[in-house]
Amino acid sequence: MIKFIHTADIHFGMENYGRIDPKTGIHSRLLDFERALNFCIDVAIEQNIDFFLFSGDAYKTAHPTPTQQRLLMQCLFRLYKAKIPIVLVIGNHDNPLSFGKAHALDVFGTLPLDGFQVIAQPTILKLDTKNGPVQIVGIPWPTRNTLALSDKHIFKSALQITEYISNAVGKIITSYAEKLDPTIPAVLAGHLTVSSGVFSGSEKRAIYGTDPVLLPSQLAIAPFDYVGLGHLHRYQNLNPHGHPAVVYSGSIERVDFGERKEDKGFCLVTIESKQKTTHEFITTPMRPFVQIEVELGAGDQTKQIIDALSQHNLDGAVVKILYHVPAGKTDHVDLQAVERACLHAMHIVGIYPIRTHAAREMRAALKIDMDFATLLSTYFDGKPELKEKKQSLIEKALQLYEESKQEQSDQ
Repeated sequence: MIKFIHTADIHFGMENYGRIDPKTGIHSRLLDFERALNFCIDVAIEQNIDFFLFSGDAYKTAHPTPTQQRLLMQCLFRLYKAKIPIVLVIGNHDNPLSFGKAHALDVFGTLPLDGFQVIAQPTILKLDTKNGPVQIVGIPWPTRNTLALSDKHIFKSALQITEYISNAVGKIITSYAEKLDPTIPAVLAGHLTVSSGVFSGSEKRAIYGTDPVLLPSQLAIAPFDYVGLGHLHRYQNLNPHGHPAVVYSGSIERVDFGERKEDKGFCLVTIESKQKTTHEFITTPMRPFVQIEVELGAGDQTKQIIDALSQHNLDGAVVKILYHVPAGKTDHVDLQAVERACLHAMHIVGIYPIRTHAAREMRAALKIDMDFATLLSTYFDGKPELKEKKQSLIEKALQLYEESKQEQSDQ
């Protein structure tokens, strides 16, 4: 029996909301991600797992700050001290995309220590664990740097290059799978985009067409017992009724409000035997993201918003407030009073008014060459609320018009 943890998309450096923690001098959101990762490592040590699999994107960028690097090292060295081997696959955020430059996790591969395996090129890794050997096929984020492109591709379009890389990755996975020992547990670990995967939150703004895309059928092949992926932030199993499971563990913490309703965590995987692998999704401590929308009606606008806030637990939350101002009404919201009502929130993203503008009436198609009676009839046709009074109003207007003309002629 082999037991391991599969996680991905730590994204240290995601500091879009929050503030500087006065005790540590570190941004509160960075501490949130560190707390989530340490929770994952607590479970790893408690379960005495055989190895720790990280499927890419350790940092927000390929150029992490010294503080971000220190925190990640402190977390991973807890696993090293517990004698748990660590396998790190390079993701797109870890890759500088420049030939010759070190990737964000390069330092772990150069440490004079056993226990760290960094996969920056497609490879087959045989890992000896306390419960026996495991074969790991590692596929980092596919770029032109990880897959050699010959001169014959120099005049191809970006779309053609992407298609070529997708096909090349699929062939590499198939080729490596054929080389594996079918009697030994095998895991495919990659930072990849799968066609049926569901994006979430800020990922939806990504240019999906530039990603090399693979089919689940290209990954769920023998003799793999589990496919552990990174890149998409939502936990999902893309082969729920087959073997092996094709799993995105998702990110360990919420990144933005698009992910406010999603649980975040990691997977505890158990390979009991060939054809019998199970995994459990375990949630991490998550920062609450609370978005509140209020449709303002008649009465005290500020009180209506504060009453809506009282229906939510805002303790330690990241809060966004949207309030809808009725058409034709003035905004009288006391923003300072609303902020005071959010005293226990960790961060207020903003208090945003949404105004509904009344539809402009279509002007009647009046023309200068129309006689007065036609002008009146055309004008009232554009006033449906006066439909029942149209004829009497026209007659009264014509009467006044004739009287006015008569007075002018008498003068």
